[in-house]
Amino acid sequence: MEVIINADTLISLAELLTALGVIGGVILWFFKFVQRSRRQNEELRAIRREQTLICYGLLACLQGLKEQGCNGPVTEAMKRMEDHLNQAAHDEET
Repeated sequence: MEVIINADTLISLAELLTALGVIGGVILWFFKFVQRSRRQNEELRAIRREQTLICYGLLACLQGLKEQGCNGPVTEAMKRMEDHLNQAAHDEET
């Protein structure tokens, strides 16, 4: 068996290696894209939990102010905050 290596053979081999490299690059890009998307979703969930805690703390502060006799904007802010938290809770369930 005789193996002949000429320019056409080298060009064909280079074409094959390039095609495999491109396919591998696309697969690697897709894998990294999915991983980044998952990580971003986890970070967003953590941020939402933190914001929910901040909202509950703010609502508690507003309730304390109302108990001390502050009315007007405090009452309006409490109503808006309660409506927001109620709506957010229902949106998260679905």
